[in-house]
Amino acid sequence: MILAIDPGTTQSGWVLFDGARVHASGTDPNAAVLGMIGVSDANTLAIERFEARGMPMGEDSIETVIWTGRFVQAWRDPDAVRLITRRKVKEHMCGSSKARDPNVRQAVIDTVGPVGVKANPGPCYGVSSHAWQALAVAVTAL
Repeated sequence: MILAIDPGTTQSGWVLFDGARVHASGTDPNAAVLGMIGVSDANTLAIERFEARGMPMGEDSIETVIWTGRFVQAWRDPDAVRLITRRKVKEHMCGSSKARDPNVRQAVIDTVGPVGVKANPGPCYGVSSHAWQALAVAVTAL
């Protein structure tokens, strides 16, 4: 079981994924995600890592980097956390670092399976918003 996180400045997308099906997902305040890490029974933590692109960093980027560090430190084995750049996710899922979020989302559905509906949930059922990016991190980490 893998817990994957797409960190943000105040909220982060997350997903609990077993390699075939999403067990839980959401976009929650960072403090809630931090608390979740400490009690998670997942055996792997993967986090999308900020990657410098040669441009000046804004406050939002700095805040995201700080939260990423806090998430890493909350894991029972900080040295084992899988930090995966967005570029790596795009290349793994779409074969191109120029892919955009909708391309990555579609590649996740193509790889993991459809969302489905409440009466007939698919492997990605319940995933929305930033949790799609977290699921892409999980698939790439595996």
